[in-house]
Amino acid sequence: MSNEDEFYDAVTGLDSDESCEGVSEASFKDALVFDSSSQKKNGSVPQENGIKKHRTSLPAPMFSRNTISVWSILKKCIGLELSKITMPIVFNEPLSFLQRITEYMEHTYLINRACSLSDSIERMQVREHNEAFTWSNPYCCVHNVILGKLWIEQYGTVEIVNHSTGDKCVLNFKPCGMFGKELHKVEGYIQDKSKKKLCIIYGKWTECMWSVDPQAYEAHKKSEKKGDNKKHKNEETEGAENDDADDMPEIQETVSVVPGSTLLWRIDSRPAHSATMYNFTNFAMTLNELEPGMEAILPSTDCRFRPDIKAMENGNMDEASQEKERLEEKQRAARKERAKNNDEWSTRWFQMDTNPYTGSQDWIYSGGYFNRNYQDLPDIY
Repeated sequence: MSNEDEFYDAVTGLDSDESCEGVSEASFKDALVFDSSSQKKNGSVPQENGIKKHRTSLPAPMFSRNTISVWSILKKCIGLELSKITMPIVFNEPLSFLQRITEYMEHTYLINRACSLSDSIERMQVREHNEAFTWSNPYCCVHNVILGKLWIEQYGTVEIVNHSTGDKCVLNFKPCGMFGKELHKVEGYIQDKSKKKLCIIYGKWTECMWSVDPQAYEAHKKSEKKGDNKKHKNEETEGAENDDADDMPEIQETVSVVPGSTLLWRIDSRPAHSATMYNFTNFAMTLNELEPGMEAILPSTDCRFRPDIKAMENGNMDEASQEKERLEEKQRAARKERAKNNDEWSTRWFQMDTNPYTGSQDWIYSGGYFNRNYQDLPDIY
């Protein structure tokens, strides 16, 4: 696997005023008022915890994957049971699966801002408050797993429901399409419980999201169809053509902002050294950071104590590989022992139960974690 075989997250126009094309000065000022704190986060400025700054890099750069062939490894696994295969650590990054899910919380500053808003519609633009929300996720397609440049595509419909008010946000993550014209685009709306559309939301999930009045949005769309933006659309088509439909499409110019729009969110730029550190964001860099004294208040099962991840972060790949194999064998042995004794594995802080808002089976927090009473924990490391 070559260096070019890393996942490619397109970042377009993030440090340029071009990403605000078409927006009026007044609406841009409105956007800055709504999203001013995120501007401080742009660039390589580390995220803060209110008191001290977190680390902005890993202890060591990532290993070279130039000599690794994905296909040569996968073809040896044909016909084998995946649960009994120890995959090479070169496919990993120094994060656990739980930490990857934790990256949902990268934009917690939006949650804090939502809690200060009085209007439930404004709160749904950032998806949180002291109310009950549920949401679905888009599909994620990984292209060129075996050969070529890896790139990901998000597509499908996402619904965010406020079960306290009946408000709903529907977002359509558009598929790339043959010529890549819709790559990364998101378009949707917020409606109240009577299904009246209150605002339109649009943008790119790799760049920024905007909100605008439905009438203004429709008027803008009609003017585009009449040819007001014909030159822009022609350039977009020309730049999107690609001989191989599965290659990473050409990145289109940045989001064309409808006059009167309000900026909801803009992506933070990645650190300058991100390419040599698994393409991590500033947030991902901090997930395995252990500050003095934290060991005393964390459970022994916390993934920040995983020895294979710690070795990988430190650049010791031989040790990381050995630890990974040891942990997997330990898990298999523990599972075998439970089966022998007819013991069922039970989770400690979450239980499968009926979600009171959706009526479906879900993992419900059962409490106790933040009491810091971590006794009788299994020895998993």
